[in-house]
Amino acid sequence: MIASLRGTVLSVGLTGAVIETGGVGMSFQATPTTLSGLRVGEETLVHTEMVVREDSLTLFGFADVDERDSFRTLMSAKGVGAKLALAMLAVHPPNTLRRAIASQDIAALTRVPGLGPKGAQRVILDVADKLGPVTGDDLGTAVPGAQTHGRESSEASEDGGAPNADVVAALVQLGWNEASARQAVTAVEADYAEAGENPDMAALLRASLRWLGGGHRG
Repeated sequence: MIASLRGTVLSVGLTGAVIETGGVGMSFQATPTTLSGLRVGEETLVHTEMVVREDSLTLFGFADVDERDSFRTLMSAKGVGAKLALAMLAVHPPNTLRRAIASQDIAALTRVPGLGPKGAQRVILDVADKLGPVTGDDLGTAVPGAQTHGRESSEASEDGGAPNADVVAALVQLGWNEASARQAVTAVEADYAEAGENPDMAALLRASLRWLGGGHRG
Protein backbone atom coordinates (compact mmCIF):
# COMPACT_ATOMS: atom_id res chain seq x y z
CA MET A 1 0.00 0.00 0.00
CA ILE A 2 1.30 3.46 -0.94
CA ALA A 3 0.79 5.68 2.12
CA SER A 4 2.53 8.81 0.84
CA LEU A 5 4.57 10.28 -2.00
CA ARG A 6 7.55 12.58 -1.66
CA GLY A 7 9.18 13.95 -4.76
CA THR A 8 9.22 16.61 -7.46
CA VAL A 9 5.96 17.85 -8.92
CA LEU A 10 6.02 17.19 -12.67
CA SER A 11 2.58 18.48 -13.57
CA VAL A 12 -0.58 19.82 -11.98
CA GLY A 13 -3.99 19.63 -13.60
CA LEU A 14 -7.46 20.63 -12.48
CA THR A 15 -8.31 17.24 -10.99
CA GLY A 16 -4.94 15.57 -10.45
CA ALA A 17 -1.16 15.83 -10.52
CA VAL A 18 2.01 13.83 -11.19
CA ILE A 19 4.90 13.56 -8.74
CA GLU A 20 8.23 11.96 -9.67
CA THR A 21 9.62 9.77 -6.91
CA GLY A 22 12.50 7.35 -7.38
CA GLY A 23 12.54 8.02 -11.10
CA VAL A 24 8.87 7.07 -11.50
CA GLY A 25 6.06 9.51 -12.22
CA MET A 26 3.10 8.76 -9.96
CA SER A 27 -0.28 10.12 -11.05
CA PHE A 28 -3.00 10.80 -8.51
CA GLN A 29 -6.36 12.51 -8.20
CA ALA A 30 -6.93 15.21 -5.59
CA THR A 31 -9.20 17.99 -4.40
CA PRO A 32 -8.71 21.54 -5.73
CA THR A 33 -7.48 22.56 -2.27
CA THR A 34 -4.68 20.00 -2.34
CA LEU A 35 -3.77 20.79 -5.94
CA SER A 36 -3.60 24.52 -5.25
CA GLY A 37 -0.66 23.91 -2.91
CA LEU A 38 1.47 22.13 -5.53
CA ARG A 39 4.03 23.89 -7.72
CA VAL A 40 5.70 22.32 -10.74
CA GLY A 41 9.40 21.75 -10.11
CA GLU A 42 9.13 21.90 -6.33
CA GLU A 43 9.51 18.98 -3.93
CA THR A 44 6.41 18.09 -1.97
CA LEU A 45 4.80 15.44 0.19
CA VAL A 46 1.27 14.16 -0.31
CA HIS A 47 -0.51 11.55 1.75
CA THR A 48 -2.20 8.93 -0.40
CA GLU A 49 -4.89 6.30 -0.55
CA MET A 50 -5.02 3.56 -3.18
CA VAL A 51 -8.51 2.52 -4.25
CA VAL A 52 -8.62 -0.92 -5.86
CA ARG A 53 -11.45 -1.98 -8.13
CA GLU A 54 -11.82 -5.00 -10.39
CA ASP A 55 -10.82 -3.01 -13.45
CA SER A 56 -8.73 -0.18 -12.02
CA LEU A 57 -6.18 1.03 -9.50
CA THR A 58 -6.59 4.71 -8.62
CA LEU A 59 -4.30 6.72 -6.36
CA PHE A 60 -5.72 9.69 -4.47
CA GLY A 61 -3.50 12.37 -2.95
CA PHE A 62 -4.15 14.64 0.03
CA ALA A 63 -2.45 17.68 1.50
CA ASP A 64 -2.61 16.30 5.03
CA VAL A 65 -3.50 13.23 7.05
CA ASP A 66 -6.81 14.72 8.16
CA GLU A 67 -8.07 15.02 4.58
CA ARG A 68 -6.91 11.49 3.76
CA ASP A 69 -8.47 9.99 6.87
CA SER A 70 -11.72 11.83 6.18
CA PHE A 71 -11.71 10.34 2.67
CA ARG A 72 -11.30 6.85 4.13
CA THR A 73 -14.07 7.41 6.64
CA LEU A 74 -16.48 8.74 4.03
CA MET A 75 -15.87 5.68 1.87
CA SER A 76 -17.01 3.51 4.78
CA ALA A 77 -20.52 4.94 4.44
CA LYS A 78 -23.00 2.87 2.50
CA GLY A 79 -23.26 4.02 -1.11
CA VAL A 80 -20.21 6.31 -0.99
CA GLY A 81 -17.43 5.47 -3.42
CA ALA A 82 -14.16 7.21 -4.13
CA LYS A 83 -15.63 9.70 -6.61
CA LEU A 84 -18.37 10.84 -4.25
CA ALA A 85 -16.00 10.97 -1.26
CA LEU A 86 -13.60 13.18 -3.23
CA ALA A 87 -16.47 15.41 -4.38
CA MET A 88 -17.59 15.82 -0.77
CA LEU A 89 -14.10 16.98 0.22
CA ALA A 90 -13.90 19.25 -2.83
CA VAL A 91 -17.04 21.08 -1.69
CA HIS A 92 -16.55 20.81 2.07
CA PRO A 93 -13.06 20.49 3.60
CA PRO A 94 -12.83 18.06 6.55
CA ASN A 95 -13.74 20.43 9.36
CA THR A 96 -16.65 21.91 7.42
CA LEU A 97 -17.85 18.41 6.72
CA ARG A 98 -17.63 17.49 10.40
CA ARG A 99 -19.74 20.51 11.28
CA ALA A 100 -22.37 19.71 8.64
CA ILE A 101 -22.60 16.08 9.76
CA ALA A 102 -22.60 16.90 13.48
CA SER A 103 -25.43 19.40 12.99
CA GLN A 104 -27.25 17.08 10.55
CA ASP A 105 -27.20 19.85 7.94
CA ILE A 106 -28.82 18.02 5.03
CA ALA A 107 -28.92 21.18 2.91
CA ALA A 108 -25.15 21.61 3.13
CA LEU A 109 -24.46 17.96 2.38
CA THR A 110 -26.75 17.85 -0.65
CA ARG A 111 -24.74 20.64 -2.26
CA VAL A 112 -22.35 17.87 -3.15
CA PRO A 113 -23.17 16.57 -6.65
CA GLY A 114 -24.61 13.08 -6.56
CA LEU A 115 -25.61 13.21 -2.89
CA GLY A 116 -29.35 13.43 -2.32
CA PRO A 117 -31.27 13.79 0.96
CA LYS A 118 -31.48 10.05 1.60
CA GLY A 119 -27.79 9.61 0.85
CA ALA A 120 -26.92 12.52 3.13
CA GLN A 121 -28.92 10.97 5.95
CA ARG A 122 -27.11 7.67 5.41
CA VAL A 123 -23.73 9.41 5.58
CA ILE A 124 -24.73 11.08 8.85
CA LEU A 125 -25.79 7.75 10.33
CA ASP A 126 -22.70 5.89 9.14
CA VAL A 127 -19.88 8.34 9.92
CA ALA A 128 -21.13 10.83 12.51
CA ASP A 129 -19.10 9.18 15.27
CA LYS A 130 -16.05 8.45 13.11
CA LEU A 131 -14.92 11.83 11.76
CA GLY A 132 -13.83 13.28 15.08
CA PRO A 133 -14.74 16.61 16.72
CA VAL A 134 -15.07 19.95 14.96
CA THR A 135 -11.99 22.11 15.53
CA GLY A 136 -10.95 25.64 14.61
CA ASP A 137 -12.41 27.78 11.87
CA ASP A 138 -13.10 27.09 8.22
CA LEU A 139 -11.61 29.98 6.32
CA GLY A 140 -12.07 30.28 2.60
CA THR A 141 -14.14 27.12 2.33
CA ALA A 142 -17.39 26.31 0.63
CA VAL A 143 -19.75 26.67 3.58
CA PRO A 144 -23.22 28.14 3.99
CA GLY A 145 -22.75 31.86 4.46
CA ALA A 146 -19.28 31.90 2.92
CA GLN A 147 -18.66 34.40 0.16
CA THR A 148 -20.40 33.50 -3.07
CA HIS A 149 -20.45 35.38 -6.32
CA GLY A 150 -23.23 37.87 -6.64
CA ARG A 151 -24.21 37.54 -10.28
CA GLU A 152 -26.97 35.16 -11.25
CA SER A 153 -25.75 32.16 -13.20
CA SER A 154 -27.81 33.07 -16.24
CA GLU A 155 -25.73 36.15 -16.95
CA ALA A 156 -23.01 35.86 -19.55
CA SER A 157 -19.39 36.72 -18.84
CA GLU A 158 -18.18 40.22 -19.51
CA ASP A 159 -16.56 39.37 -22.82
CA GLY A 160 -19.54 37.36 -24.04
CA GLY A 161 -17.42 34.26 -24.59
CA ALA A 162 -18.07 30.69 -23.58
CA PRO A 163 -17.04 29.63 -20.07
CA ASN A 164 -13.62 28.03 -19.64
CA ALA A 165 -14.07 24.54 -21.07
CA ASP A 166 -11.36 22.94 -18.93
CA VAL A 167 -12.90 24.19 -15.69
CA VAL A 168 -16.36 23.09 -16.83
CA ALA A 169 -14.94 19.64 -17.60
CA ALA A 170 -13.30 19.45 -14.17
CA LEU A 171 -16.60 20.25 -12.46
CA VAL A 172 -18.38 17.62 -14.55
CA GLN A 173 -15.73 15.09 -13.56
CA LEU A 174 -16.38 15.94 -9.91
CA GLY A 175 -20.05 15.14 -10.46
CA TRP A 176 -21.96 18.27 -11.45
CA ASN A 177 -24.05 18.25 -14.58
CA GLU A 178 -22.75 20.32 -17.47
CA ALA A 179 -25.48 22.96 -17.23
CA SER A 180 -24.69 23.70 -13.57
CA ALA A 181 -20.96 23.68 -14.28
CA ARG A 182 -21.30 26.14 -17.16
CA GLN A 183 -23.53 28.43 -15.09
CA ALA A 184 -21.06 28.47 -12.23
CA VAL A 185 -18.02 29.20 -14.39
CA THR A 186 -19.88 31.88 -16.36
CA ALA A 187 -20.97 33.64 -13.16
CA VAL A 188 -17.50 33.47 -11.62
CA GLU A 189 -15.76 34.67 -14.78
CA ALA A 190 -18.13 37.63 -14.93
CA ASP A 191 -17.32 38.60 -11.36
CA TYR A 192 -13.58 38.35 -11.99
CA ALA A 193 -13.94 40.43 -15.16
CA GLU A 194 -15.87 43.11 -13.30
CA ALA A 195 -13.11 43.23 -10.68
CA GLY A 196 -10.46 43.49 -13.39
CA GLU A 197 -8.83 40.24 -12.34
CA ASN A 198 -7.51 37.43 -14.54
CA PRO A 199 -7.43 34.23 -12.43
CA ASP A 200 -5.61 31.07 -13.41
CA MET A 201 -7.65 27.92 -13.94
CA ALA A 202 -7.04 26.59 -10.43
CA ALA A 203 -8.41 29.78 -8.87
CA LEU A 204 -11.34 29.73 -11.27
CA LEU A 205 -12.14 26.15 -10.29
CA ARG A 206 -11.98 26.92 -6.56
CA ALA A 207 -14.22 29.96 -6.99
CA SER A 208 -16.69 27.91 -9.04
CA LEU A 209 -16.79 25.31 -6.26
CA ARG A 210 -17.54 28.07 -3.74
CA TRP A 211 -20.31 29.34 -6.01
CA LEU A 212 -21.84 25.88 -6.28
CA GLY A 213 -21.25 25.21 -2.59
CA GLY A 214 -23.24 28.33 -1.76
CA GLY A 215 -26.38 26.61 -2.93
CA HIS A 216 -26.65 27.73 -6.55
CA ARG A 217 -28.04 25.08 -8.86
CA GLY A 218 -28.69 24.75 -12.54
